[in-house]
Order: sequence, then structure tokens, then C-alpha cells
Amino acid sequence: MMIDTDVLIWYFRGNNKAKKVIHSMDNMVISAVTMMELIQSVKNKQELYTLRKFLTANDIRTLHLNEEISSHAVYLLEEYVLSDGIQLGDALIAATSLHYGEEILTANIKHYRCLPNLKLEKFTPGK
Repeated sequence: MMIDTDVLIWYFRGNNKAKKVIHSMDNMVISAVTMMELIQSVKNKQELYTLRKFLTANDIRTLHLNEEISSHAVYLLEEYVLSDGIQLGDALIAATSLHYGEEILTANIKHYRCLPNLKLEKFTPGK
């Protein structure tokens, strides 16, 4: 299961539902784009250390981009940016998911619902 950036942000904000779902899962992966978005959100070296420690402790692998994923993301942008407003990061995450055959756990279903063949599981951060 590929964890979308938003679910991990909820986790780091202390959301109990995010903590429960993360700690109950096996074989979690993230896109390299999610890794970059998480790094971009840290405020200091301690938060970066905490992020790396969390990923290692939970055995969360990073799925890296390649030429095929990049090309597919370009196609998704060409097809869906005007009609549905798909963003660059979401196109790359979706293309990574499709390439590796991973379902995406996300609270942002609306970001991806226009994309055919993408497997999504909705995360609801409620209390």
C-alpha cells in the first residue's frame, strides 16, 4: 500500500486515526515525491531526523521515479490538467502507483478520482 503525503502529515500532527492505520499496516511504501514533500515540510534538523527514524522504524520503502513513470506523469498532466486540475506531485504519485501496482491510501480522493485504473483507499482523518 502506498501512503499519500497527506496521511503522513496527519500522522505527524498526532492524528489518532492516522497513527492507528499506519501502525496496523505491513508493506508500506511511499513515492519519492512524497519523501520530497515530507522533507520540504520539516522545520529543522531534529524534524528531519524524526522523519528518517520513523520511515526506518516502520520499514517504509521509497519507490523511486524512472523514465517510464516520468513519461506517464507527463501524459496524465496533458490529459487531466485542463479538465480536472491535476497537480504535478499528484500526477507523479499516481504514475508511481500505477507503475508499481500499488493502491494509494489518501484523504485526497478528489485529487486522483479522474485518473482511470488507479486503485484508491480513502483515509478519513476525523476524530
